[in-house]
Amino acid sequence: MPVLADRLWTAAEVQALPDDPSHRYECVDGVLLVSPTPRLAHQGAVSALNVLLEGLVRPAGVGTVFVAPSEWVLDVRTLVQPDLYVVPLVEGRRPRTYEERAQALLFVEVLSPGTARFDRVVKRERYLRAGIEYWIVDLDSRLVERWMPGEERPSIHTEELVWQPAGAIAPFVIVLDPFFTEVVGPA
Repeated sequence: MPVLADRLWTAAEVQALPDDPSHRYECVDGVLLVSPTPRLAHQGAVSALNVLLEGLVRPAGVGTVFVAPSEWVLDVRTLVQPDLYVVPLVEGRRPRTYEERAQALLFVEVLSPGTARFDRVVKRERYLRAGIEYWIVDLDSRLVERWMPGEERPSIHTEELVWQPAGAIAPFVIVLDPFFTEVVGPA
């Protein structure tokens, strides 16, 4: 279960914490979020999504995918590590430094029992405030909540998700059943 600290944290303070392979440390609007190492099903989902999305965005020259642990500082009091994020390419290649990354095209979180409240509320509100499209992947319900900046409600996807990020000539169609079947088994 994530732990909340009593004081406001900065991104720099979180970055200065000692390495701890059994926990992930983030802060959102100064609130420290500490979560345990993800379960195997969670990591399998992140891996499968990485392969799926990278296979779409890289060949189209739209972007590239990074997976946690990879931090993103949104402001002085917000450092997050989305499970997966997509950023535009830099002169046709992957960004080599954090400073080279442009505005994210997409942040994705795969729900875990210990992080669901933070993913659905705290992080969602912050990601949308930053103008970043956000997907919440719910393995138990076999669906993807797609949150768009400026929208009050998500679109819910159980069969397919049509996504056209900035720079894409045509939309990408992501069929969800094969993904969920690979990660959690047949329905």
